[in-house]
Amino acid sequence: MRIFNLDHRLALGVGHDRAADVEKASDGRFGADVQAVYERWDEFAGWARAYDGPGELAVEPGRLGPPVPRPPQVFAIGLNYRDHAAEAGLALPERPLVFTKFPASITGPHGNIARPAGSVDFEVELVAVIGRRAERVPAARAWEHVAGLTAGQDLSERELQSAGPTPQFSLGKSFAGFAPIGPALVTVDEFADPDDIAIGCDVNGEAMQRGRTADMIFTIPQLVEHLSAVLPLLPGDLIFTGTPKGVGIARRPPRLLQVGDELTTRIEGIGEMRHRFTHPALRASL
Repeated sequence: MRIFNLDHRLALGVGHDRAADVEKASDGRFGADVQAVYERWDEFAGWARAYDGPGELAVEPGRLGPPVPRPPQVFAIGLNYRDHAAEAGLALPERPLVFTKFPASITGPHGNIARPAGSVDFEVELVAVIGRRAERVPAARAWEHVAGLTAGQDLSERELQSAGPTPQFSLGKSFAGFAPIGPALVTVDEFADPDDIAIGCDVNGEAMQRGRTADMIFTIPQLVEHLSAVLPLLPGDLIFTGTPKGVGIARRPPRLLQVGDELTTRIEGIGEMRHRFTHPALRASL
C-alpha cells in the first residue's frame, strides 16, 4: 500500500501511477488531512487494503507534498552505517546516537530549497513513520508500530552543526526545507526485506552515495525499542535512520551543495525525490 500527499489531500495509490482521493473514495469516513490519518492508522489500513475502486488521480511530481506534513516528533540517528563512521574517522557507537530535526524543516519530494550561507551537505536516509503509539516496545514487536517507510534527506549546514563548545546538530540540520521526505509512504509488507533496501543520491547526475540498509548498525526495530524506552513514539512521528558513506564533507576535496545544484534521492521500492538549491533569498518550496 502506498499513500500520497497529492494536492494537499490524502490519496491512496492505485496501480503504477494513479491514486484515489481518500475522502471521496471512503464517502467521508476518512478526511483529506494527510497528517490526521496516522491517528487512525489501523482503521485506515484495513479500509485501504480492501479498496478495489478506481484511481482517478494522476500521481505527478509537481503535485506531491510530504506524506507526513506535520510530524509531532522528528528523530534522527547519527553514525548508523559502518562505512559512514569509517569515513568520519569515528568509532562505532555502542548505542544509537540520537538528535532531532525540528518539524518546521519538513518539505515535499520535489521543488526548490533555499541554500543558507555555510557548508550545506546531503545525507540520504530511509525514514520510518510511526503508525501506532509505541511505549517500551521490544524490538521483536517494533514493526507492528510502523505505518511505513519513506525516503528522506538529512540536509545539514556543517558550520552551524559544529559551532560552539558543543555541537549544534539539531539547529544545523533544521533550516527550512532541510528535511524533505517522499514521494510516498510505503507500508512494510510491500518490501521483500524491510531490513535490506538500496538507497542512494546523486548531485547533478553524479553518484554520491550508494548503500543498503542491511549495513545499519542499529536496525529500525532496535531504534524503536531504544527510543520508546525513553519516551512515547506518537502516530506520525518520523525516525531518520542514518546515512551511508559518501557525504560531501568527507570527500577530498569536499563536495558541498551550491546554488543551482540538483539533488536526486532514490530509495528502492519507494521512489525518487528531486530538489534544486536556490539563492537564500528564495523560500523553500512546499
